[in-house]
Amino acid sequence: MRSVPHLVALSLVVIALAGCGNRNPPAATQSPPPALASVVVHAQTAHDEQVWDGVVEAVNQATITAQTNARVLELPHDVNDIVAKGDVLVRFTDVEQKSARSAAQAQVASAAATYKEAAASYKRIDAVYAKGFVSAAQMDQQRAQRDAAQAALASARAQLDQVGQALDYTVLRAPYAGIITRRYVQVGEAVQAGPPSPQPLITIQALDDLRVNVQVPQSAVDAIRHFHAAEVLLGGGARRVAASSISVFPYADPNTHTFNVRLQLPAGDTGLYPGMTVKVAFATGEAKRLLVPASALVQRGELLGVYVLDEHGAALRQLRIGHRYADQVEVLAGLDDGERVATDPAAAARWLTESRHGVAP
Repeated sequence: MRSVPHLVALSLVVIALAGCGNRNPPAATQSPPPALASVVVHAQTAHDEQVWDGVVEAVNQATITAQTNARVLELPHDVNDIVAKGDVLVRFTDVEQKSARSAAQAQVASAAATYKEAAASYKRIDAVYAKGFVSAAQMDQQRAQRDAAQAALASARAQLDQVGQALDYTVLRAPYAGIITRRYVQVGEAVQAGPPSPQPLITIQALDDLRVNVQVPQSAVDAIRHFHAAEVLLGGGARRVAASSISVFPYADPNTHTFNVRLQLPAGDTGLYPGMTVKVAFATGEAKRLLVPASALVQRGELLGVYVLDEHGAALRQLRIGHRYADQVEVLAGLDDGERVATDPAAAARWLTESRHGVAP
C-alpha cells in the first residue's frame, strides 16, 4: 500500500497537468472588444403577414373603335409601344369626309343666303304692315318663309358640324399616356363605324395608374379588413411598395370560395406593368420580429450568418432567417435579443484573422 504523502504528491501532479490543458485564457489576456461598426438588435413589434399571388392591371384601359367609315392610312405605333397623350394612333383616308365637308359648307352658304333674303323681305313687309298697306295673311306668309329659312340654316350648320366631327374621326389620338397592348387592324384595311357596333382598332393601357387584384381565402378576409395594410414584394422582398388603398369585395366566388381584394398602387414608377404577377403580403396579425441589416449577413455556401461582437471579440454565428423587409432580414434562430452584430462583415472578418495571427487589429 502506498503512503499518504505519496498519494498527495500524485494528486498535485494531476491538478497541475489539468491546469496546463485549459484552453480558456485568463481574463487579463483576453482581446479587448473590437472597434467595429455594429448595431444592437432588438425584437420589434410588426405585422404578422400572409402572402398571396396577385395580378397587376391598369386602372385606365380602353379599346378605341372606329367612329367613321374609312380605310386605314397609317398606324404609327405597334403592340408594346409606349405612347404619350395626344400621339396619333390611327390615321384614316379622309377624301370622302373632305368632300362631304365641302358639300356641307356650300349648303350652309346657300341656306344663309336664303335666310338673309327672307329676313330682309320680312322686314320690308313688317314696315308697311304697320301702315295697313298689306294684309295679315301676307304678313303671316312672310313670317313663315323667314322662319323656315332660319330652320334650314340651322339644319345646314348642324350637318356641317356632324361632317366636321367625321373628319376629326379620321385621326385618332391617345387619350392618355400608356402602352399599346393590342392592335386589331392593318394598314389598308377598311373599317366600319357600325351597325351593329363600331369596329375595334387599338387597345391602350395607362402605366401611371396601376392596381393589383388578389384572390384570398375567406379565412383571411376578416384579418385583412381589420389591419387594412398590404405591400407588393419586389426583388424577393428587397423592395416593398405599400398599397395606397385596399378594397375587399363584399362577396365570394361561389366556385373557389375566395374573395377578390383590390390594391391601389401609388403613382410613380414602381417597375410594374399590366399583366405581371406579383407577391402581395397582407397584414393579418401582430408579431415580434428580430431584424438585422441585410448588409450584415455573411454567406458561406448555403449557410448564412453574422459576426456577433462581445467582450471576447468577434465570432461568426450561423442563422436561420425568414422574410426580408426592405434592407432588413428577419432572424428566426441563432441570435438573441440584445446581442450586437457587426454591420461591416468584411471588416469583422479581417479583425478576426489578424487577432488569430497575433497582429494588432
